[in-house]
Amino acid sequence: MRAAQVKAFGGPEVLATVELPDPVPGPGELLIEVAHADTIFVETQVRTGLFRAYFPVEPPYVPGGGVAGTVTAVGAGVDAGWVGRRVTSFVDGSYAERVTAPVAAPTPVPDGVDLRTAAALVHDGVTAAGLLEHTAVAPGDRVLILGASGGMGTLLIQLARARGARVVAAARGARKSALARELGADAVVDVSERDWVERAREALGRPGPTRAAESATESAAETAAEAAADVVLDGVGGELGLAAFPLTADGGRFSAHGAPSGGFAAVDVTEAERRGVTLFGIGDVQFGAAEARRLTAHVLAEAAAGRLRPVIGAQFPLTEAAAAHAAIEGRELIGKVVLGM
Repeated sequence: MRAAQVKAFGGPEVLATVELPDPVPGPGELLIEVAHADTIFVETQVRTGLFRAYFPVEPPYVPGGGVAGTVTAVGAGVDAGWVGRRVTSFVDGSYAERVTAPVAAPTPVPDGVDLRTAAALVHDGVTAAGLLEHTAVAPGDRVLILGASGGMGTLLIQLARARGARVVAAARGARKSALARELGADAVVDVSERDWVERAREALGRPGPTRAAESATESAAETAAEAAADVVLDGVGGELGLAAFPLTADGGRFSAHGAPSGGFAAVDVTEAERRGVTLFGIGDVQFGAAEARRLTAHVLAEAAAGRLRPVIGAQFPLTEAAAAHAAIEGRELIGKVVLGM
């Protein structure tokens, strides 16, 4: 079978198409014929040698961790009824035409959801849904989303709005900002503008229609105190994430789960404690098999019902995995990149 393999740590050019033996499902495993493989930004960072403490891989290796496809065979002890079922699954080494997975890993794809859409929800859908649960986003909460035009950010907008939150989306440039508005953000700020933090604070403090009359009688000090986010979801990290931290309300929640900037936001833990801000990090979105399946089933059901739409910015064939990584790193695309077999 064909697979994309990282030959050495480095740029996108280290990804090469290779022929590998077909995998054989062992006891308790399924064989999946891959239709589409998911991609996420961190895979490009791991390819360069970053985050070795979290991802201790050594070249040569097949990258990727999520697929959508069809079960074609099962190993000993597995119900043959799985054969022919369309599934998504977390796997090791998803940039390949065929993969194996433990029988506890796959989630059936409901009718009405195509496999490309399903692949786009494998990682980002699960992480987005899990984040909103962990940060306890509730009706009326003001939620600031950084990286709102990315694969996960676009889902966070939709899922947070479905929970009744007021969403302020932070994106870079007019095209990405327009997408955030289209997906339902109540307000959008462009982080390429120097005063984006002030604009975000203003948007967070702007009352909704149910509070307009009440807010008219509030003092300026009271209004300023309210101009903050109950929840900040930082999918960018670095200086942008750090700049967003003061926008978190006292007693609020701040999640520093993304680092496409090269590092997670270095929030002052002492300051967070002083203000009663609960901090979340990348470790809070690492899910066990049962929880991952539950979250996967939830987002697939939302997609089947037409309430959740992953934004796929581009699809590349497996043989162009290097070009896919270059496109992800270029930051010009909106939404996700998927690989097609």
